Amino acid sequence: MKIKVKQCKKILIEYLYLDLKTCQRCMGTDKVLDSVLLTLKPVLEVAGFSVEYRKIEIESADMAIQYQFLSSPTIRVNSEDIFQSVVENDCGCCSEISGTKVKCRVFEYEGRNYEVPTRQMLVNAILRSIYGEHTNCSNEYHLPENLKEFFEGKQHKKLTK
Repeated sequence: MKIKVKQCKKILIEYLYLDLKTCQRCMGTDKVLDSVLLTLKPVLEVAGFSVEYRKIEIESADMAIQYQFLSSPTIRVNSEDIFQSVVENDCGCCSEISGTKVKCRVFEYEGRNYEVPTRQMLVNAILRSIYGEHTNCSNEYHLPENLKEFFEGKQHKKLTK
């Protein structure tokens, strides 16, 4: 008798952010994502998935390039951003951190923009990423000017203290 061993499908969820000490947008998104994953992870495991969750603070321009980071905060499932577009607005917290004017991500959902995503928005986006079509476009990455200014300002501010 031949026993078939079921392969476990792996899901890597990454939360990439600039700051979890000062930035209300990053801290709020972190809290909602943690809550969503407490609910989703057991369900996904029952469905045959192995779920790994990583939080990654993008601390430098080099790290941003390494992770092809486009905007803060970003949530990825298996290296794909769970949101289709990057829309940004002024972020007072990150501007204060860097001493320069910084724009951070807002999340679009059902015709509205949110600085901190809702639970419903994240659950739908994560499940769509897992069960939907995968785009995995490999466009050439360039560090966005906004992030370049953030890291330069943060470094300058650190040096002048």
